[in-house]
Amino acid sequence: MTGSEATPSFRLAYVPGVTPTKWVRIWNERLPEIPLTLVAVSAAEACDVLRSRSADAGFVRLPVDREVLSAIPLYTETSVVVVPKDHVVASVDEVSAEDLADDIVLHPLDDTLDWEHRPGVPAKERPATTADAIELVGAGVGLLVVPQSLARLHRRKDLTYRPVSDAPQSGVALSWPQDETTDLVEQLIGIVRGRTVNSTRGRPQAPAEPKRKTPDTRGARRKPAAGKSTGKPTGKSLRSGSGSPKGGKRGKPRRRP
Repeated sequence: MTGSEATPSFRLAYVPGVTPTKWVRIWNERLPEIPLTLVAVSAAEACDVLRSRSADAGFVRLPVDREVLSAIPLYTETSVVVVPKDHVVASVDEVSAEDLADDIVLHPLDDTLDWEHRPGVPAKERPATTADAIELVGAGVGLLVVPQSLARLHRRKDLTYRPVSDAPQSGVALSWPQDETTDLVEQLIGIVRGRTVNSTRGRPQAPAEPKRKTPDTRGARRKPAAGKSTGKPTGKSLRSGSGSPKGGKRGKPRRRP
């Protein structure tokens, strides 16, 4: 089978914390003849996967290289601190970075938050992954600040999390190579943006056919044939009444003397 005869497919990358289930379901309903393959990637390698065309599009964490990739921001996540359930932070609804100043705050190598000044006391070593950092939090080694979706992804019964009011936030976007905005990418954009199946936005539309003019026959019916009278009085006779001489009167004849 040649490349041109191969069944078309679509590869969709996604980073940890993003759940593409809803969009995949809609894709399968609208495009059942085009298989969609999910490609799980780390946040750090997501952009390289798109640049190398190992995926057609992907749900990634911002920022991305806008010189090479197009991106549609989808939402921004709240950042939370993951703590043991018996930690003092678990007794409040929200904390600030300053509230964590005396705690060891872990900084994994795959951290997705762009900190200007990291909170807390740094650990002696950086965990390789967020999953490793979660294990250390469970062991009582330190705390971890992550996007809320990652805290949910790594949920444990002995851990909880609270929002950090002044922590940087993580944005999630749909991204794809700039020079590969294919019809299938447009279909995915429509699905993610909530367009209906009948929406034509983003797809070329055929030019509308000009409307045919229907001849107006009403005037032809009203127009008398040549040489024939319509039987209607002229304007002059209408003004003079019944067509009698102007000023004519009726009355008794005078007697002769």
